[in-house]
Amino acid sequence: MDRKYPLRYEAELKRKAQEAYNRRRGYYASVAAHEKTADTKRRGIRKKLKLFSVRAGLDMPFLLLILILLVIGIIMMFSASYPVAYFTNGDSYLYLKRQVIFAVIGVAAMLAISFFDYHHFHKLAVWVLALAFLLLVVVLFIPSETGVHRWIDLGIASFQASELMKFALILFFAHWGSVYFYKMETFKYGVLPAIVILVPTVVLLLLEPHYSGIVIVTLLTALMMYISGVKGKWFLFAGAGILVIFLIMSATGLLSYAMERMEGWGQALEYTTPEMWQTTWQTRNSMYAIGSGGLMGLGLGQSRQKYLYLPEPQNDFIFAIVCEELGLIGAVIILAIFGLLVWRGITISMRAKDKFGTLLGVGLTAQIGLQVILNILVITDLLPNTGISLPFFSSGGSSLVMLLAQMGIVLSISRTSNINKA
Repeated sequence: MDRKYPLRYEAELKRKAQEAYNRRRGYYASVAAHEKTADTKRRGIRKKLKLFSVRAGLDMPFLLLILILLVIGIIMMFSASYPVAYFTNGDSYLYLKRQVIFAVIGVAAMLAISFFDYHHFHKLAVWVLALAFLLLVVVLFIPSETGVHRWIDLGIASFQASELMKFALILFFAHWGSVYFYKMETFKYGVLPAIVILVPTVVLLLLEPHYSGIVIVTLLTALMMYISGVKGKWFLFAGAGILVIFLIMSATGLLSYAMERMEGWGQALEYTTPEMWQTTWQTRNSMYAIGSGGLMGLGLGQSRQKYLYLPEPQNDFIFAIVCEELGLIGAVIILAIFGLLVWRGITISMRAKDKFGTLLGVGLTAQIGLQVILNILVITDLLPNTGISLPFFSSGGSSLVMLLAQMGIVLSISRTSNINKA
């Protein structure tokens, strides 16, 4: 600017002032436009939350899949249970009423836990594991007419101590794996903790005895170790060690209860001896139910095997009734929903903000998939007949509440997961 010419200098000042004003005006207009756009987006998110948006709250697809499985499970549990409920208790609605009550409690617990910051479980991991061990010891001193010590009577329901141990193992190893993630390839941090925790767990479950629980906790521990970064060679050593221990225990008669369960394995449709025919009664009628369902099924409520032919149709063998009434198509659809639930849960977990959330979410979700696979293998005689329940379907109040509460943790993880909307 040339101050020698006042008029020219004044014009230049006016021009500079106008440019500054225009810049300020444009800036504030831009800010206003940005805020308006952001507000529109927020309102859009709130509107979409009613369906499938997950950006500002719970993962709605995951929640919807849980509720779908829960509703179908309650319907099928009632259909499978009312004959045996009427025969044993004179009340066809007995199991239904219990399941609905615990389902409501479980859903309430799930939603409440979803608001709980899952990071706090870091501090609780050791305490939950200690409590699980305590309950496994306590249950051994509870009298049992059958000689099997698995349940703690709570009055209105019974609680299976191994259910808490499943969760405790997942929680602890998620905590341990996230803290020592870069050291998990070593024996000290990756293998030794698994041995120290798994061995006493297996011993306590052997004393119950609860062999299906042993299978599940062993597989869950292996899974948690694998996703935490433990090298594959250690699993080969562990497998060889387990095989040697199994052979020794079998030779010494310590697995007599388990061997009795394995006697009829693979022989459900074969007549050898009257004793074996009786041993394979449950599995055989399960396969009868699956086969009679065909492609389309007999129709909801039309099962024949549930009329006291198939023992405990409302529990471990409920999926056989599902196949009989809904057919192959219905069974495949339900398995597909389970598959979507597991996929969605793992997707949420893999996009968690931290390693702890990833490990915890994957472990909790994988437990569902693992139990579904094992249950299907048992009812089709591809695995020995063991007590493995079907998630959301099998009758059992405390186990249902526990399962839904664990899903609440996955929903809590979803609140912070960097996942796109469905």
